[in-house]
Amino acid sequence: MRHYAAYGSNLDPARMRAYCPRSPMVGVGWIEGWRVTFAGGDLLGWEGAVTTIVESPGDRVFVALYDVHPEDAKQLDEVEGVSAGTYRKLHVRVATLEGDVTAWIYVFTGYEGGLPTAWYLSELVSAAEQAGAPADYVEQLRSRPTRDAKP
Repeated sequence: MRHYAAYGSNLDPARMRAYCPRSPMVGVGWIEGWRVTFAGGDLLGWEGAVTTIVESPGDRVFVALYDVHPEDAKQLDEVEGVSAGTYRKLHVRVATLEGDVTAWIYVFTGYEGGLPTAWYLSELVSAAEQAGAPADYVEQLRSRPTRDAKP
């Protein structure tokens, strides 16, 4: 499995080039039956909750697809906290204009809940714009509630 479906800040091609320099973006698509949400928050001592996705019939998540080189996959697992148990990998079907593709995603290990900081949400919005997400999807992200960062 070499395809990775990025849905959060990894939607940003520049960010992914920094993490995975041998792994090109190969397209975009949608994960049907899932939605973007947030989790973690105060549980892990972060300023706010982090992005994850959960199953949700009738919803969908915009993703950027990357063809990930095996060496880059190890780096990405480390960055995403797989070895620390923060996120886990799942395989999902991604609908693209060329047909369905199987890809892995990272989902938060724990329960949904919490709000992101305004800064974190702005990073997600920017990443979605950089990946070419539709304007209505970007606006839906932008309108999410946020919390104040801890002083």
